[in-house]
Order: sequence, then structure tokens, then C-alpha cells
Amino acid sequence: MNNSKLRTFLAIDIDKKLIQKIEDLQKEFEKTNANIKYVEIENIHFTLKFFGNINEEMVDKISISTENVLKKYEPIDITIEGTGSFPSEDFIKVIWLGITENQVVMDLAKKLDEEFKKIGFKKEKNYSPHLTIGRMRSPKNKKEVKEKIATFKDIKIGKMSIDKISLKKSELTPKGPIYSDLKTFSI
Repeated sequence: MNNSKLRTFLAIDIDKKLIQKIEDLQKEFEKTNANIKYVEIENIHFTLKFFGNINEEMVDKISISTENVLKKYEPIDITIEGTGSFPSEDFIKVIWLGITENQVVMDLAKKLDEEFKKIGFKKEKNYSPHLTIGRMRSPKNKKEVKEKIATFKDIKIGKMSIDKISLKKSELTPKGPIYSDLKTFSI
């Protein structure tokens, strides 16, 4: 068996029909001239769980755990809307898009997390479903970024149905991460 390590995470891909609106929003933030590293549009996703570096054997365990949880679910409808920042409004590191309050997504993330704990992963402290659209590299023009976040706090990107999730491999390169699907699971 191959013992190489794979940097992995479990993700929800974004419906292709919503991508242009997300890209348009990133362009709005570009107008601030802040030092922001934008997430490549093909890499935008909701992370359900970041696993870090794992081996092939763990891929199988994660897959079994994921399939066990997903068989209890049907596709989940969500609406992507609203901007915000982590860790706070005054200390902006990450600019994100959220979803409407969706208890089913929160429940799914919690159930998956419980299963992953059984196979050796730490539980998440506070899961908050979000799409990272950019990361601030410095506080340059923070005031303008803060104003943009406030301007778009109620933006509606659109509705989509979550009917599959993917276990993704992340290869870090000088140009940014390259994500590829290791496995896809239907809901």
C-alpha cells in the first residue's frame, strides 16, 4: 500500500450557476484596493471537515463514515447569502459568504464530526458553514473592506441543492492550492 500523505478535506461544491455572482462579488471587493488574496473561483466550496495529512487507509475509513451518515439524508436546499468576516469585524482575516440558517446542514456537519471522532479526528469547536472568498494579507484599506462587507451583508447569491459531497485532495503549489476529488458521495 502507498504510504504517502494526502492533505484532505470534505467539501460541498458550489452550483455552477452561482459561480458568476460570487466572482462578481469578489470584483466588488477588488475595488477597495486592499491586500486581499482571492480564492480562485474553481476552488470555492463549503468545507465540512478539514482532515489535514492522512494516508490511503484513512481515506477508506473516512469514506465508510461519510457513507454511513449520508444514507440518513436527502438532498438539502440552501440559499447562499450575506457576507461577513472572521475572526471579527474589526480584525478581518477571512471574507466569507454565508447561507441562510439551515439546521439540516448544521445537523449533517455535527453527525459527520461525531463519526470522524470515532476514527481519531478532533471534534470541531464551532462549525459555521461559509464560503471563503478572500483572505486579507494586511490591514491596508481595512476600513473600505469593512464598508464593503456591510454593504453586502444581505446579498443574495442564490439557491442550490446539496446532493453530493466530495472528499478532496489539496496540493499546495506556489500559485495556490489545486483541489481534486478523491471520492464523491451522493446524498
